[in-house]
Amino acid sequence: MAETLSGPDRSGEEQAALDSYSRTVTSVAAELTAKVAALNVAHRRAGGRFVVGTGSAVVFTDDGFLLTNAHVVGHADAGTASFADGTTTPFHVIGADPLSDLAVVRADGPTPPPARLGEADALRVGQLVVAVGNPLGLTGSVTAGVVSALGRSLPAGTGRATRVIDDVVQTDATLHPGSSGGALATADGRVVGINTAIADVGLGLAIPVNGTSRKIIAALLATGRVRRAYLGIAGTPSPRSPRAGSAAPTSASPARRARCPHRCAPAPAGAPACGSPRSSPPPRPPGPACAPATCCSPRATRPSPAPRRCNA
Repeated sequence: MAETLSGPDRSGEEQAALDSYSRTVTSVAAELTAKVAALNVAHRRAGGRFVVGTGSAVVFTDDGFLLTNAHVVGHADAGTASFADGTTTPFHVIGADPLSDLAVVRADGPTPPPARLGEADALRVGQLVVAVGNPLGLTGSVTAGVVSALGRSLPAGTGRATRVIDDVVQTDATLHPGSSGGALATADGRVVGINTAIADVGLGLAIPVNGTSRKIIAALLATGRVRRAYLGIAGTPSPRSPRAGSAAPTSASPARRARCPHRCAPAPAGAPACGSPRSSPPPRPPGPACAPATCCSPRATRPSPAPRRCNA
């Protein structure tokens, strides 16, 4: 009975490795838990009613600026931020960029020291990462996993524009609703991603912290928005062109005569062409009579209707 209830017989190396893993996760949790806030934002719905949404945000400056997702703040201008030590402070939105799903808010009260930002371009598949956030409103939740893939793409957009976010980090660290805007950190405690979406169980996605996202954050801090260049085609009103056929040649072409069901008899040498409105009618030789008004005349030619597509 004692042997049945005893724990597994782990070797010293296995125990040391497990302790090393635990020390890594606990050290990251101790460093970042206090620096990740829980956001409460009121969103206006149809009919004028308000719905409170939750998310997370990471303190990244000494003067109270926090980094989160654009879909967490939505169209709101303000909200409240709660920290792991129990303090709550209001915040206001500095700027949001839905095309990168990043937003910057500023707390109106004191905040913990900022988290250190890392470089997502240096990540490797299989590397240990720790996610810190506030899923389901549970402040200071920590999960651990690995980088399961790199270079993913995530579509993001507004009602007028759509963009694909590149170099998205995929991780198997467990994420839940409310984890959006939280930190994805490496073993040294540096934030390399902002958790943004859940593709499926065990498939979390994070916006990378790299050179591109740093430029977006700088633009949000400076102007509250991100200006992008677009390449496209613009149209201007213009007068309609003359109707097709009004400038058609007066003489009947060989191709037009070939399509005519009433073939015109060939004109004698030196005589004007059949169908010319300014010429006198040619003498009628034996054979079918010339019927210029039926097909050979340019005025009698009508364009055939364009075929309709079956999905129109």
